[in-house]
Amino acid sequence: MVERLHPGRAREAEAAPELAAYDSGYVSVDGLRLHYLDYGSAGRPPMLCVHGGAAHAHWFDFVAAGFTADYHVRALDLRGHGDSDWAKPPLYSYPRYADDIAEAVDRLGLEDFVLVGHSMGGTISLLYAATHPGRVARLIVIDSTLRMTEERIANLRNLGAREGSRYASREEFLHRFRLRPHGKSAAPHILRHLANCSAREFPDGSWRHKFDRDVYARREPIDGLPLWSRIKIPALLVKGEASARITPEIAAQVKANCAHVVIAEVPGAEHHVTIDNPAGFVRVASEFLREAKP
Repeated sequence: MVERLHPGRAREAEAAPELAAYDSGYVSVDGLRLHYLDYGSAGRPPMLCVHGGAAHAHWFDFVAAGFTADYHVRALDLRGHGDSDWAKPPLYSYPRYADDIAEAVDRLGLEDFVLVGHSMGGTISLLYAATHPGRVARLIVIDSTLRMTEERIANLRNLGAREGSRYASREEFLHRFRLRPHGKSAAPHILRHLANCSAREFPDGSWRHKFDRDVYARREPIDGLPLWSRIKIPALLVKGEASARITPEIAAQVKANCAHVVIAEVPGAEHHVTIDNPAGFVRVASEFLREAKP
């Protein structure tokens, strides 16, 4: 069952907010240097955003400005992603990611913060909130695969085992950039911005994506559904209208484990909710945050 916070609102995709201004920062976690974006509003209640697999912190660039009036918003590059260090030897398990969040939260001094996670980052955020209680005030999980099947794990490992594409120039990378999973809802200027933020020149002169392919090759299964029974704080589970990840059956199981969770749908969005319909996500999340009491 999907709840709509205001079911009478128009369902068409809403105009995208402007690109948020940001500064870069770094924290040391488990011997790695993790990068984060700081969108400002220091002194306000903190919000920490966590991206999905093979993505990066810039997935929140077009929603951050919708929250900075009320929150000090940051977005973290997970290990092996974006401008954070790669783990050598590769260690990319869900518990390790959750421990990274715990260490980063300590380094940044976050208390009673809002934790927002998309896709893999949503499952990591759920695991962190379930196993490190006391720091998160409110939890928002966006279109995550909450039960990883063996077939999906095998597909991800096979994908990671293949050598990634290499491009002769930044321009070729930008021209060939595609989302995974594929989508057609994000505006062209948003995709262009993400492509620019996703490209890196490697020592051999080729241009490639900024993530370690071992992130996929070493993927481990996780069942996030039982974790919901340990979530005692206000929580929002967000579904993209055209995404099939949160089925009615999955939503019902989440509700059975966490009766107080709000399950809401963002219209005009596929899996990449924060870039498919940024304004729609900001509206749904803001309404939840206004109504939910820590």
